[in-house]
Amino acid sequence: MTRLSTTPTETRTTPVDLRSGARLLAAILLPVGPAAVALLRFVMPYRTTDSTTAIVHQVAAHQTAQAAVVWLGFIASLTLVPAVLSAGRVARREAPRLTAAALLLLVPAYLSIGWLVTSDAAVLFAVQHGLSTEDAAASYDALHPAVLVAGGIFVAGHVLGTVLLGCALWRVREFPHWAAMAIAISQPLHFVAAVIVGSHGLDLVAWGLNAVGFAVVGITILRMSDEMWLPTYEPTDNSNR
Repeated sequence: MTRLSTTPTETRTTPVDLRSGARLLAAILLPVGPAAVALLRFVMPYRTTDSTTAIVHQVAAHQTAQAAVVWLGFIASLTLVPAVLSAGRVARREAPRLTAAALLLLVPAYLSIGWLVTSDAAVLFAVQHGLSTEDAAASYDALHPAVLVAGGIFVAGHVLGTVLLGCALWRVREFPHWAAMAIAISQPLHFVAAVIVGSHGLDLVAWGLNAVGFAVVGITILRMSDEMWLPTYEPTDNSNR
């Protein structure tokens, strides 16, 4: 009797394509971070230019507002980095160098937000637990030298990086120029509102422009094909070579 030898049939499974879902998620997340910061800057009980002692007194008098600042900062810390990476994916096709420079500044800047939110949470904890003004001020001002470094990275990185990102998006043919301009001017306007004028209302407008611009980026992403968003990769079969 002859024994028949059988060779297992090689089967290939079709990979699940998640690109449509990824585009939808990116479009949803894009305006969330800037909108959270816009609200944060509007409800913040103190001005950026206030002395540390004045900040402690304002936080003690407006603890609910300060708690909102902490929660909104937490939301921003989770959403801003994915947002700028998604915006960069749209801009890099026609402005790769500008986009790379923008992301080099923006990603570290927005990763640093968590350190700044920690300071806001620390001063709120201090006033809620009856610490002296001096101790509460110290908890806001000098938790660790890394907080000061994070603050410098955030201020320099997000202002200049957003301008560069807006300029990169200006070069994208299917992206509206007004939205690119809104993104580009949003953070210089925020700097004026926070540091020069000290206006929470103007700061709301500044970050609101950023949120609107990012929402338009999200609409642009939804209009893209999956292949434009993320080209497929077919591995080369070298088994017969």
